[in-house]
Amino acid sequence: MTSHDVVARVRRILGTRKVGHAGTLDPMATGVLVLGVERATKLLGHLALDSKAYLSTIRLGASTTTDDAEGETLATADASAVPEDAIRAGVAALTGEIDQVPSAVSAVKIDGKRAYARVRAGETVDIPARPVTVHRFDILAIRREGETTELDVMVECSSGTYVRALARDLGAALGVGGHLAALRRTRVGPFDLRVARTLPQLEEAPGLSLDLDAAVSTAFPRREIAPREAVALSHGQRLPAGGLTGTYGVFGPDGHVVALAKDEGAVAKALVVLTPAG
Repeated sequence: MTSHDVVARVRRILGTRKVGHAGTLDPMATGVLVLGVERATKLLGHLALDSKAYLSTIRLGASTTTDDAEGETLATADASAVPEDAIRAGVAALTGEIDQVPSAVSAVKIDGKRAYARVRAGETVDIPARPVTVHRFDILAIRREGETTELDVMVECSSGTYVRALARDLGAALGVGGHLAALRRTRVGPFDLRVARTLPQLEEAPGLSLDLDAAVSTAFPRREIAPREAVALSHGQRLPAGGLTGTYGVFGPDGHVVALAKDEGAVAKALVVLTPAG
């Protein structure tokens, strides 16, 4: 399923057209995809989803056209005897601040067109390397199967990091090739599997994982205001600055979120009003 497929299915389950998603999830991947429903669609463009976590399986011994198991095999090599210390050294070299070349079939735009679209059209794409941060790259298990070696790994990384590219680069550094065999996103920004619901669960009991108040409290610093200030803010008026850094949620005395706001000098400006006047 693509991220768009998920949105279409949730629209049917919840009976509303107002469903959107923040970021995308590769069709071969499973795990957390953040959706906004009804008023919460206004949050999607303001969420700081700059840190993500994955559980994945890397297969050493073959490189593919897509750097994952869905692509055609480009080359194979016997990876059954790759030393564990060499694997760990390769993983360490790909941890921290690195320059990474995204996969050719990624969603990166080249001259205004997605790289994967150019590849499917038969073009050869040359994507420049870009800086990313791999905060954590831990080996959880190593399995030897025939001429391949599989690694179960946990990766925590900055937005824009491709785990497929980590698999490709690790295999290349070890001289045996590598690709991503499985991928599960366990966290995106502040949202993780603990609050996620599967599509079958939604179909059985339609509803939200987090209501609007809980979602804002999870994703943003919280500021509470007085009744008169809540009325003013709900009309789009400015308030005195709250002294918080970046975007924050503003809550009225009833505990419900009124708006997302940001300080600009001595005043706070509403970025999006979530509970309009009336």
